Amino acid sequence: MVNRDDLGAVGHEAFLLHGRLSKDGHHARPATFTAANALTHANFTSGAQLMSVHDRWNSQVRTLLDACARISDHLDYSVSAHANDDADIGGDLLSVSKIDGYFT
Repeated sequence: MVNRDDLGAVGHEAFLLHGRLSKDGHHARPATFTAANALTHANFTSGAQLMSVHDRWNSQVRTLLDACARISDHLDYSVSAHANDDADIGGDLLSVSKIDGYFT
């Protein structure tokens, strides 16, 4: 069984990973782009291939960032929804125990 603390911990780690990835996932991007353009302008066929690597990398980083954000947001929502469900159930049980008092 998963509890709110477990969900919160996973959501927090996804949030931290998103922060690190948004910073660290782009270290090589400017240099790769510059090198790809320089190679292309110097008529090296590897320039287009390097630009393809650059574009694919950016696409993959965006996909991972979106996944981390979705995980974090979903788990935050889940914790909140479960807390509301617990409060509703607790209120229902309290009213049942009050009704039960009339039968004794």
